[in-house]
Order: sequence, then C-alpha cells, then structure tokens
Amino acid sequence: MTYDACDRDRKHRIDKMATPGGMMNKKKKDFLGVSAPLGYVPGLGRGATGFTTRSDIGPAREANDISDDRHPAPKKKKKDDDDEEEDLNDNNYDEFAGYGGSLFNTGPYEKDDEEADAIYEAIDKRMDEKRKERREKRFREEIEKYRQERPKIQQQFSDLKRELSEVSEDDWLNIPEVGDARNKHQRNPRADKITPMPDTFLQKHAMSSETMTKLDARQQALGGIATPFPGAMTPGMLTPTGEYDLRKIGEARNTLMDVKLNQVSDSVSGQTVVDPKGYLTDLQSMLPSYAGDVADVKKARLLLKSVRETNPNHPPAWIASARLEEVTGKLQAARNIIMRGSEVCPRSEDVWLEAARLQPGDTAKAVIAQAVRHLPNSVKIWIRASDLESETRTKRKVFRKALEHIPNSVKLWKLAIELEGQEDARILLSRAVECCPSSVELWLALAKLENYDNARKVLNKARENIPTDRKIWITAAKLEEAEGNHTNVDKIIDRALSSLRSNMVEINREQWIKDAEECEQAGSIVTCQSIIRAVIGVGLEDEDRETTWMDDADSSASHHAIECSRAIYAHALTVFPSRKKIWLEAAYFEKNHGSRESLESLLQKAVGHCPKAEVLWLMGAKSKWLAGDVPAARSILALAFQANPNSEEIWLAAVKLESENNEDERARRLLARARNSAPTARVWMKSVKLEWQLDCIDRARQLLDEGVKHYADFSKLWMMRGQIAEQLGEREDARKTYQQGLKKCSHSVPLWLLAARLEEKVGNLTKARALLEKARLSCPQCPDLWLEAVRAESRAGNKNIAQATMARAMQDSPSSGILWAEAIFLEARPQRKTKSVDALKRCEHDPQVLLAVSKLFWSERKISKAREWFNRTVKIEPDLGDAWANFFRFEIQHGNEEQQESVRKRCVEAEPRHGELWCNVSKNIKNWRCKTNEILPMVASTISTVF
Repeated sequence: MTYDACDRDRKHRIDKMATPGGMMNKKKKDFLGVSAPLGYVPGLGRGATGFTTRSDIGPAREANDISDDRHPAPKKKKKDDDDEEEDLNDNNYDEFAGYGGSLFNTGPYEKDDEEADAIYEAIDKRMDEKRKERREKRFREEIEKYRQERPKIQQQFSDLKRELSEVSEDDWLNIPEVGDARNKHQRNPRADKITPMPDTFLQKHAMSSETMTKLDARQQALGGIATPFPGAMTPGMLTPTGEYDLRKIGEARNTLMDVKLNQVSDSVSGQTVVDPKGYLTDLQSMLPSYAGDVADVKKARLLLKSVRETNPNHPPAWIASARLEEVTGKLQAARNIIMRGSEVCPRSEDVWLEAARLQPGDTAKAVIAQAVRHLPNSVKIWIRASDLESETRTKRKVFRKALEHIPNSVKLWKLAIELEGQEDARILLSRAVECCPSSVELWLALAKLENYDNARKVLNKARENIPTDRKIWITAAKLEEAEGNHTNVDKIIDRALSSLRSNMVEINREQWIKDAEECEQAGSIVTCQSIIRAVIGVGLEDEDRETTWMDDADSSASHHAIECSRAIYAHALTVFPSRKKIWLEAAYFEKNHGSRESLESLLQKAVGHCPKAEVLWLMGAKSKWLAGDVPAARSILALAFQANPNSEEIWLAAVKLESENNEDERARRLLARARNSAPTARVWMKSVKLEWQLDCIDRARQLLDEGVKHYADFSKLWMMRGQIAEQLGEREDARKTYQQGLKKCSHSVPLWLLAARLEEKVGNLTKARALLEKARLSCPQCPDLWLEAVRAESRAGNKNIAQATMARAMQDSPSSGILWAEAIFLEARPQRKTKSVDALKRCEHDPQVLLAVSKLFWSERKISKAREWFNRTVKIEPDLGDAWANFFRFEIQHGNEEQQESVRKRCVEAEPRHGELWCNVSKNIKNWRCKTNEILPMVASTISTVF
C-alpha cells in the first residue's frame, strides 16, 4: 500500500511505534514529540518514496502452514456494564476527537494534519457542489410530482377562495346555518314511530287544573300524613290531582313581586321611593354599557377628578369627565358634572353646548337660554338654540334675535335666509349685504333675486366693496349673456382681468379654466368661451403653448366640458393656422363630440390652410360619402388630386369610393391611370383585388405576373397569387408560388402561414411542421407562428405535442397575449381559471387575454360577469372584430333584442378591421361588398359556443 504526501506524518509515527522499544524506552529521545521541519519528507534522503505492508502482498506463509490458532491469545476478561460506559468527564474531552478519542491518532495534531484535513474538506465540498444542482433539481421534480398527486385542500379550493371576494353582503347573510349532518335515523331513532296516547293519560291532564277537598283512600289508610305520590300535599290543603301547574306558579311569583313592590313603594312621609312601573327599566339602565376594563375607568375617573380640582376653570376637563360617565352608562352623573362645569366656567361655549347635548328636550332649551345670557355673541349657541326648535316660525324668531346681537355673522344670515320665502329673502339679503359687505356669496345671492337693472346695480356695489374677487365679474358676464348682450361679455371679462391685475391679484390660469367649465355646466356658453380666450395664454412661454393647449383641451374633454375644449382648439388654430397636427386633433374631436356639419366646416377650413395634408381631404370626402352625398365626395377628391397629384392615398380613396358605389368601370380607369402616374405596390394590389372581386381571374393573374416583376419583395402579391391558385384547385401551382414568394419575402409571416396551411390541407403534417420550424428561424419570437404550430397539432389530435409546443412558445414569447389566450383553453376545465389568473398577471390589458377570460365566464354560465368582461374588452380595443363577434354571439344566446341591437350599433360605430375570425370573413372575396353590420352576424355564426 503506497501513501501519498498528505499522510507522511502518520507513516512516520507508525514507523516509530514499530521500532523495538520505540514506545517502551524509558529514556525519552530529544526529537520525540517535536514537530517535523517544514517540507520534511521521511525517507526521502535514502530514496524511499513509500513502503509496502502485508496487506498489499498478503500473508508471508503458504496455504498448508499450521495456523497460529493453536496458541490463541488469552481472552480478555469481560468487563462489567459500568466499565463499558464512556468517560464523559470534561478532562477527557478533545476538541478534535471528542470524548472517546481518535481511532488512529497516536500523536499531536500538527500543521500537516490540519492542512490534509482542509484539503479533504475542500475536495468533499467541491464534489458536493457538483452534485448539488442535480440533487436540487431531482428534489424539486419529486416535490412537484408529489403535490400534483396529493394536492393540498388549500390548492383544491383556491379558485373558490378567489371567488369569495365577489360575494355580496346579502349573499353572506343568506348563507344557511350548518345543520345536523346525520341522517334522520341517527338524529331521532324513534321519530318515525308513533305511539298512541292512552285515554287515562289524556283524562289525567285534562283534570290537572281541578282540585279535591277530600283525601285519597291511600292517604286515609296512612292517616293523612304520608304522601304516596309526587305532588301530593299535607292533609287539609288543596292537592293538585296532576303534576305541578307551572302557569299558576308563574302567576304566584308575579303576585308576590307586586306585593313586595307595593310594600316598598310608600315610605313614612308618603313619598314614592320605588316606581313599580319603572323598576325593570331602571334595572336595565343600570347594566354597564362600557365593554372596557373597569380598572381603567376608575383610573380615568380619578385623573379627571384631579384635573377638575387642580384647575376648575379648564373646560375640557369637565367635558371629558361628563363623556366618561356617559360612556360608562351613568347619564345622570354626566349631566350633574357638566352642569357643575357650566357654573364654574360660564364663559365656555363648548361646556354649554355639551350640557345642551346631554340634557333632554325642555331641559336642553333651558340650558341654552342660560348659555345665551352668558354668551350672547356666540354663533354656535344660537344655532344650537334653533336646532332645538321644531317649528319653522320659532326658528325664524331665534335667528332674528341672534342677528340683533351678532349682525355681522355671515353664517347666521345664510341660515336665516334659507328659512324665508323669495320676497322676504330678498329683503333680508339687502340688509345682510349692508351688515356684511365683504361677503361675496351674499352679494351674488341678492343679484340672483333681483331683476336685470337692479342686479347690475348690486354687482357694481359688490365690485366696489370687493374689488379683488373674480366671481363678481363672472356673474356680471353671465348676467349679460342671459339678457342676450353677447358683445358685452368679452368686454366684461377683459375689464375683469385688467381690474384684478391693477388690484395686485394674480391671475391663476387653471382656476379661471375651472370657472369656465362651471359656466358651461350652468349653460353660459358665451361666457365660458370668452374666459377661455382671455386666459388660455396667460403665463405660458411661446414654445410651450401648443403642447399645453392640447393638454388643456384633453383635460376639459375628460371633464365633459365640450365647449371649453372647442374654444381651446379654435384659439390654438388662430395662433397656429398651418399646424397639421392641431387641425387633425380638432377634426377628431369634432368627429367624436360634434356634429357632421361642424366636422365638415372644420375640414373645409383645414384643407384651405393645409392643402398637402392628405388625411384631411380623405376625412372630408368620407364624411360626405357616409352622408350619402357621393358627388360632393368626388368633388373633394378632385380638389385633393389638384393639390396632391401623385398621392397614393387619394388615388385609392377615389377607387374605393367608385367601387363601393358600383362604379366598377370608373374604378378600373382610375386604377389604370394610377398605375401609370403613381405606380406603387398597393396600387397593383388594389388593381388585382378589383379584378378578382369582379371574377375576372385571367385579368387578375395577368396583373399579378406584371406586379411581381416590378415589386417582387411585396408579399401580398405572392399571397394573392397563391390564393387564386388554391381557389382554382391548382395546389401544386400554389405550392410553387408560395416557395417563390418565400425566397423573396422570407420575413413575411402571413406567407409562411399560408404555405404551412396548404401542406396541412393536403394531409402532409410533417411538411407543415418543417415549414413552421423554418419560419420561426426566419422570424424569431413571432407568437403567430407558435400559435399556428400549436393549433396544427391540436387539429391533428396530438394534444400532448400541442401542450409541449405551447410550453416552448411561452418560453420564447412569455408576454404574448394570443399565446396566453390559447393556453387557457388548452388546459382541462378545472385548471382554466388558474391559468386565466396567471395570464391576467402577465398581460393585464391585452385584448386577447380579456376576450379569453370573457369566453371562460361564458362557458361557466356566469352571465353578468361575462357581459362585464366583454364590455371591458371592446372598450380597451374597439378595433378587434373577434371581440365584437363573440360579444354579439353571447347576446344572441343570453341577451334580449335591446342588448343585441346595442352591441350591433356600437360595433358599427367602432368599424373594426382586425381579428382572425373577422378577417377570414371580411376579406373573403364573396363578401367584399358587405358592410360592418352585415359582417358581424356572419362572423358570429362561425363561433362555437363549446369551449
């Protein structure tokens, strides 16, 4: 056996032990017990690199040698059990070897031993780290498998627990109580058995209220002393013939109680000590209503008593003491304390108000009367006095008396005026503005009650008394508008700004815009627009005006202040008449919030200032077309041609206008002119599509051949060429067309999908898989390609492969809404809800995920929830036609005609253009003339209600 360098010291010690007398020498050598020099290797000087023992080469004797067992060593004496116990003394403890000592350690623990142990430990640690990842992975897999096989009850009911957040309060209250789960036989084993009652028992109970005046024969035999049956009484007394009459026992108890109450009700002096009728009520009032600790109440009572005695003129101490007694149920003690407080602190308003609150009706009025005598100028006390009165006439008297003492209180004037009629209120207001000339509200209220001439005088007086308030000026402008003097409105607002500036009042732009919105809500449109024109540019830098005004317009529109937004746009267009962006914003605003006439008027002005803006021309032409005025739309497009002779958008808009109105020949001529003057890939595509729609397949193919020569990198031409070949049944030609198109347009996802679907149609699923795999290499991280791969496997019935593909897809595109939506319905029904929660966490506002959740509620027959989620989906993405189609199908199945018509109307207004199911129907050549209201039911009919 060869030892390495790390065990050299151990070998050295074994050699020393093996030498004769090595351990038996009485004389200790100088080198024994001394650590070896650094770098010392035993035997290295004589060429030894190790030694060999018998364990390496076997025993040094032949097989037929006589064994040494003939003279075995004497057996050691068996020790007692007590001797075999370990010595656990602290002196026998070693930090490295423990109590028992090391099995191989016969010398000191040196640096080489420590270094060797450190190396071994490092090697073990390194090997453990290598296996750690695999061990943890295997452990996680086993845990997941175990949890799938044996899920916790908490996991099984997680979806139900989430639904508890949606349970209303009425549903909670209507949950039935837990009854006895045992069956009827276990609850009452004899409930189903009926035992007839003997006549003797009925007769006995019928006579239970009767009495007898003579003894029973058995009692006579016993001398009338013994009571042989329960309930019998001694001789000479009335004995009930049956059991105790409980009703009569109760009556006797009540009679006895009445007697006792009557005895204690009158004292010697004749005064009533106990009220028999209110006795039980007093007992009820003595029940403690405070649920806290009694010791805390005692401490608080002592502390408050100390505060009252230390500083008796401190009103909060008396109020706190009274409220403490009130909380603990001692109302009379609270009243006594607060009344003593009112005597000690007669000038405290709060003490009197608290005393009036604690006292009952008439007593409270008396307390308030005392408070008025001590504090005649307290507004709160006078208001409390009016609150204690129940009649309006008495309240008026109280307020008028209060105004005699406090004529400058605006609050009292307001409360007094509210109780009066219109004429009396006008008289009071005329007096109120004299007493309180600085109150804007009183001046404005008086102006509203006066006629036009008097109102102008009142407002002028108010402006003289309060020159720094803007509301007076705004009210004056509204007054002029109400009289029809619209020209004076702008003058008043301009004078208001100059007057306020002269009085050192800062013009707060946001506050004035808010006032304009309030004016619009009040119906003063001219005043609102005038304020906007006057203050919209206050305090703004020139470079910030455009963005700030657009933000202001959006903010006002969100506050439903339409006229304010319109005024802001109008002012911005006067300052920036050539800005296309502002004209577009104003046009979209009019489209959403205005009328057709206002939109067309705005667009007419817009194209005059921005003739190169194609979208403005197109919006104007579309507005005329939707209104049914086709000649006007043509004239607008003709003017657009003059301003933009080579515009592709205008050419195609003109073609669409003619084709939609069945002017096919005019559309063809326009397209021919467009191919000559403005040849683009879209123009060629529209030309082919028109011929295809008109069923001129040969002409369409001829145009396609020419188009792919000029625009080989335009994928839609290749797609149309392949689709026409599929329509004619020429699948081989379609396959070649798709292959040629993919060579030119390798990044076109729809072209890859058409090629894969063609292979799937002919039954070549393997080829379709290969094409989709190739497509994912050309277009990485494309959710549409992954979705097609998953659906191809699902259509083929390979559910496991579909789920595996979906797992890979989620790793590649973890935030794709269409993949999450598909993954929800790949799961089994119990797991769909959990999957939908995960999808909403990852893609909260994705319309595809919202649509999938809506369909999930639909499948679970949760009608109200499904309708709510459908509404949320179409609100987030109104351009998604699939959402509208599913919503309409849902209303057909679960809604009424009104709800169906509402969905149809909203869909027509939204004009959706996208969605897989929607495009399959809308882009079908057979449906090219169909409108949105016709396409919606066609798409809805293709939707299956089984998910």
